[in-house]
Amino acid sequence: MKSNMLTVAIIGVFSLGTALSSYAQSKQEEKALKAKAEKLQDKLGIKDVNHLSAATKRALNWPDVGNEWFIEFGEPQPLKGDLAYEEGVVRRDPSGIIKENGKYYVWYSKSTGKTDGFGGDMEKTKVFPWDRCDIWYATSQDGWTWKEEGMAIGRGKKGSYDDRSVFTVEIMKWEDKYYLCYQTVEGIYNVRVQEKVGMAWSNSPDGPWTKLDAPVIAPAQNGVWKGTEDNRFLVEKKGDFDSHKTHDPCILPYKGKFYLYYKGEQMGEEMTFGGRQIRHGVAIADNPLGPYVKSPYNPISNSGHEICVWPYNGGIASLITTDGPEKNTIQWSPDGVNFEIVASIKDAPHAIGLNRSADNEKEPTEILRWGLTHKYNNWDYQSIMRFSSERKTTHVAPGEKTVDGKKAAAENMHK
Repeated sequence: MKSNMLTVAIIGVFSLGTALSSYAQSKQEEKALKAKAEKLQDKLGIKDVNHLSAATKRALNWPDVGNEWFIEFGEPQPLKGDLAYEEGVVRRDPSGIIKENGKYYVWYSKSTGKTDGFGGDMEKTKVFPWDRCDIWYATSQDGWTWKEEGMAIGRGKKGSYDDRSVFTVEIMKWEDKYYLCYQTVEGIYNVRVQEKVGMAWSNSPDGPWTKLDAPVIAPAQNGVWKGTEDNRFLVEKKGDFDSHKTHDPCILPYKGKFYLYYKGEQMGEEMTFGGRQIRHGVAIADNPLGPYVKSPYNPISNSGHEICVWPYNGGIASLITTDGPEKNTIQWSPDGVNFEIVASIKDAPHAIGLNRSADNEKEPTEILRWGLTHKYNNWDYQSIMRFSSERKTTHVAPGEKTVDGKKAAAENMHK
């Protein structure tokens, strides 16, 4: 009995000590937050440092990154030549743009015919605009007028991992070789179908391309479907963030290795803050052709859709759009894995193809000055467009004087 009472007493003392330590830590954090509030009271317009709302506390913990990452996008403009809108043809998801042999190159998804959706005979129908695609490429002297050069990567033979569709392509040049990575679908395109990442390489941007025999990235497949109904929301276990699909790949040479960024979809996908539960991951290899090993830190984003990443200042920047609670932000990582928000943006184009020939170290968003995107002319058919952006760091109305006493021109009213 005495032994039990002693044990209870020790536990009680330990619990009290833990509670007191937690209380002291809480008071210390509260004191530090108040000191920060006093320092930033005028800047943040805080009325009373003794009464801080949850929103104000979040603002006090914002990183001090300035406005050098903030940009505004203009309306996408139609292209000329073979990439102008063509009824009956889907051209979408442009790759990054590289400049070789005195001209620009871009690769993209191409298919023909209307979209049928799910249901019916999916052996014969076309489920999405990106279903039954091949990868084509085009060249341009000025980035506006494009010549379609032909198919670069076709679908594989029946029974291969890419026999249904190859699409959403990205380009990387490394040591005079060229690498295309892209999404693949195999077999019948039903709701629970997986999507994997394939790769091909060439000695020339004009090909011919040699496809790898197996995908370089595949879904984790560690969730468990509930029942046999073709329904992606019915699950016993969801699994990793990429348990269902891996797509939108982009490879960057980084710190002596190759970082393959990709979008993951989870089995039993949910909605978060009204946005789809889409997140990004990264897989790393010593060689451009792999093998690629998924980072143990995945997922590396809370939001996003298409991958749009570029090197800057020793780290990697990422444009996060479309889905999730952190959508419409630019994020930056010092190590290619741990990303923080550096800007909040609006109206970002879909499926950006970055101008990889730009001087991406000139300033944070130089690589976004112009590039390619796609537009839904209607649900059945899409076309590739050109986007542009302007760097915006302050807000000044037309004719108003700036801090240095100069008047702002109307066309530069937000710079």
